[in-house]
Amino acid sequence: MECLNVHEPIRVLTINPGSTSTKIGVFDDEKMILEETLRHDPHELAQFVDLYEQYPFRKQVILDTLDREGINLTRLNVVVARGGLLKPIPGGTYQVNPEMVADLKEGKYGLHASNLGAIIAQEIADQLHIHAYIVDPVVVDELQPLARVSGVPDIERRSIFHALNQKAVARRVAHQNEKKYEEMNLIVAHMGGGITVGAHHLGRVIDVNNGLHGEGPFSPERAGTIPVGDLVALSFSGKYFASEIMRMIVGRGGLMGYLGTSDARVVEQEIENGNEKAKLVYEAMAYQVAKEIGSCATVLYGQVDAIILTGGLAYGSLFTQMIKERIQWIGPVHIVAGENELQALAEGGLRVSRGEEEALTYPPVHSTHYQHA
Repeated sequence: MECLNVHEPIRVLTINPGSTSTKIGVFDDEKMILEETLRHDPHELAQFVDLYEQYPFRKQVILDTLDREGINLTRLNVVVARGGLLKPIPGGTYQVNPEMVADLKEGKYGLHASNLGAIIAQEIADQLHIHAYIVDPVVVDELQPLARVSGVPDIERRSIFHALNQKAVARRVAHQNEKKYEEMNLIVAHMGGGITVGAHHLGRVIDVNNGLHGEGPFSPERAGTIPVGDLVALSFSGKYFASEIMRMIVGRGGLMGYLGTSDARVVEQEIENGNEKAKLVYEAMAYQVAKEIGSCATVLYGQVDAIILTGGLAYGSLFTQMIKERIQWIGPVHIVAGENELQALAEGGLRVSRGEEEALTYPPVHSTHYQHA
């Protein structure tokens, strides 16, 4: 592990590609000195045949922005990117290597704009002879064996959740309690366009709902767990194509399906204006989050050091209060609003650069299936 001179600030470039934008940040230690959201015209992106072909274009936009803002590339110590769709791996900070880049270029485990992050980071880092990393990608899988059993032999429960933010806020709360993340039992609820609630046992997320394709609370855009028999009947009713059913589950479920908006601020305003339907649906979403937190408490045998409410919805005082009223008996509740993904990426790079954490190698040699202690 490379341990940098602790007397000088460690300068970190962070990269988080999205479907039509790329967010970048530059940090001196934990202090952000630059944050930019680089928006890409969809028509401009459409000229590329596939996702991988976008990376030289996006890389150049990043370099042009850094140059315009007066950021000297030779001053960078490390480059950290949002991890893409890779083989399921334990959480941590991974050094970008040829095996990782090959899987991302091929789209071996799926295609998503975040796949470009490590590829761009590696190219920039190689030119500067420094290291490139990814931190806690969405494919982090630390489920205990019990959590994988679905009830249908042909279907195994999968770990797909907001690993980057969940782990980052868990570490921050542990630090506030003068403990290590690996010493605590925590429940973390990331509440954004999708909602995932994880049971963190001594540094590993041993159970979490699949927030993408239909588990857990409904959210601003996703349906969450719904009655399975009714879904099967609806799917074979002849009224909808499979793509339309999926759209009901992801994209037009939750608040969007009931109220025609995924903006919680609009919903709260409607509630203030006396909209009873909005109040019922909004409280039902909070109710389901609280139920999922209660479920995670049983996973941890009731030994819960803290509960963390995070993500964009945590800015809503009405929403968080609805949840707190039902869960505060379980343990202390901390609200860490927002996602702060660039900060979380920087923190991962800093931990490795300071020698506080070992960089991991992709793919891991051992199975990611976590054996419960």
